[in-house]
Amino acid sequence: QVQLVESGGGLVQAGGSLRLSCAASGRTFSSYAMGWFRQAPGKEREFVADISWSGGSTDYADSVKGRFTISRDNAKNTVFLQMNSPKPEDTAVYYCASGKLPLGLRVGVPGYWGQGTQVTVSS
Repeated sequence: QVQLVESGGGLVQAGGSLRLSCAASGRTFSSYAMGWFRQAPGKEREFVADISWSGGSTDYADSVKGRFTISRDNAKNTVFLQMNSPKPEDTAVYYCASGKLPLGLRVGVPGYWGQGTQVTVSS
């Protein structure tokens, strides 16, 4: 059974930095694209960033481009989201997600989700 467990959320000041982690288990982590999504109160869940199975390709939502960086450590079955210069509008529950099919460049419609971690950015 695939499990995704996020950590690293919390309260951060605008302009600071925060790093989210997602530890995966249950299948060959290195074979699947991974991604981060977020959901703010009263809003739809939205795409933030994803990374290909090899780590060679990444993509970002326009709203976070240049501020957030997604990366992965296949040896540790972990994907990261480095959040630099966060803004109050980045406040949301952040979810880790895994692609459905192996060797994907994009996470697409995820096959698995983590439970989410709250990120609150104060102004």
